[in-house]
Amino acid sequence: MSSTALPTSSLGRIVRGTGPGLLLAHGAGGGIDANFGPIMANLAAHHTVVGPDYPGTGRTPRAEAPLTLDALADSLVATAVEENVDTFAIAGYSLGSPVAIRAATRHPDRVTGLVLTAGFAHPNPRFLLAARFWRDLLRSGDLEHLAAFVALVGLSAPALDAISQDELSAALKATTTSIPSGTLEHVDLLIDHVDVREDLAAITVPTLIISTTSDQLVTPYHHRQLADTIPGAEYAELSTGHLPFVERPEEWSALLLDFLSRASA
Repeated sequence: MSSTALPTSSLGRIVRGTGPGLLLAHGAGGGIDANFGPIMANLAAHHTVVGPDYPGTGRTPRAEAPLTLDALADSLVATAVEENVDTFAIAGYSLGSPVAIRAATRHPDRVTGLVLTAGFAHPNPRFLLAARFWRDLLRSGDLEHLAAFVALVGLSAPALDAISQDELSAALKATTTSIPSGTLEHVDLLIDHVDVREDLAAITVPTLIISTTSDQLVTPYHHRQLADTIPGAEYAELSTGHLPFVERPEEWSALLLDFLSRASA
């Protein structure tokens, strides 16, 4: 039995593969397909992967009420249990990292490990400055400037420098048509309700922190804070901006799978 009662999950999800359980927690304004799609086949070759979409992304309708961290973490766990995956590691990306941490502290008998990529415990003033600007652009409906902002903070400078003007224009146009409807609620959650600093010392499962070293949104300051505070956490670096699934998907999946294999041995 889980130490915290589980709700019925309303989250749409995908389930792939066989093997030990792996629950995915995606980022704000992302979705399972967007954030984990490029590495899904690799993960599913070794694990039973459960990928829930947060409200307003992918397979899940937009929320009718503000999101809370506890409720989102509980729904995530409930999704896996409803798919008969009773215990599992969680791979959290960006906002998915504090969601995964809260899930681990609320359901310690179900969570067997954590892999936290581009993660954070609480947005510091610099991060809040960017997140509030992100929210302002969402509220204004200025999709062209929003797409430009996402490119500037999402990609590393080397990756963005290497893109031609035609490629950049196409990418910006694609971004304006693919922003999930629930992104504003995700950013509200990030700004107003995410603080898992007191949870970190309570994490007892094997944990890997993957630092996206050229990240201009969730900077390595936040990754190091997680690694330094979670007992026994391992730390690895990935030379990428905030979007490892765009810049270095194969290296990202290799780090994930190597750690999960060692942690379960």
